[in-house]
Amino acid sequence: MESWFLDRLALVTGASSGMGTHIALALGKAGAKVGINYRKNEEGARNVQQQIEKAGGRAVAIQADVSKSRDVERMFTELEHAFGSHIDMLVNNAGDWMDQHPIAECDDETWDHMFAVNAKSVFLCCRIAARKMIKQKEGSIVNIGSVAGQTGGGGGTVPYAAAKAAVHTFTRGLARELGPHGIRVNAISPGLTDTPMITDRVSSQGRNAIADMTPLGRIGEAHEVAPMVLTLLSPDSSYITGTIVDVNGGLLMR
Repeated sequence: MESWFLDRLALVTGASSGMGTHIALALGKAGAKVGINYRKNEEGARNVQQQIEKAGGRAVAIQADVSKSRDVERMFTELEHAFGSHIDMLVNNAGDWMDQHPIAECDDETWDHMFAVNAKSVFLCCRIAARKMIKQKEGSIVNIGSVAGQTGGGGGTVPYAAAKAAVHTFTRGLARELGPHGIRVNAISPGLTDTPMITDRVSSQGRNAIADMTPLGRIGEAHEVAPMVLTLLSPDSSYITGTIVDVNGGLLMR
């Protein structure tokens, strides 16, 4: 599988930390050229770029708020300037968690932010990638959803869960649209994963409670998502599209 990635171009959003970092590193080490998107954490993105280059790969760090159309357009332009117009892979990983708020107490700003960063960003990036991939008659997209998008979340995070459910539905619908053009679209649905996004918002007590509900007895590690992302991107999954793959330690079984 690694040889297939050689010199192919991938864009990973939200790649300056957590799962995005591990996905970008795995792609770079497999030989892909990698666009490393970040919003604020330039140091983290530069570190990922340096690690890929140190391993002999090629990468570029690109700042963009992927919930904003103009930023997304600029991001793709900068990626094209760095590596050319042909894009093989897109991983929509950027997202944000939220403090717990019952819907009765949830303000408009929280709802809008959850949908902008977790769902609208996927639409904006897929829209441009689809235009390019349709012309190419090939490409692969992986969106990062969440187990919360299938369960409604653990209480107090309905806006986040609803946004991730939108990602799952968007993935299936886009797979139907793009399949005739030779483009596959899939999603990963992680369970609670130990990333900087949840460090300040999920207490150790909360993490332990979820671990106790999980058959494998622990929450996930950020690096455990990357192998499945690469599998879905590669020809090893050539007959898989519109699928939501659970990576959750058995927390949710369907």
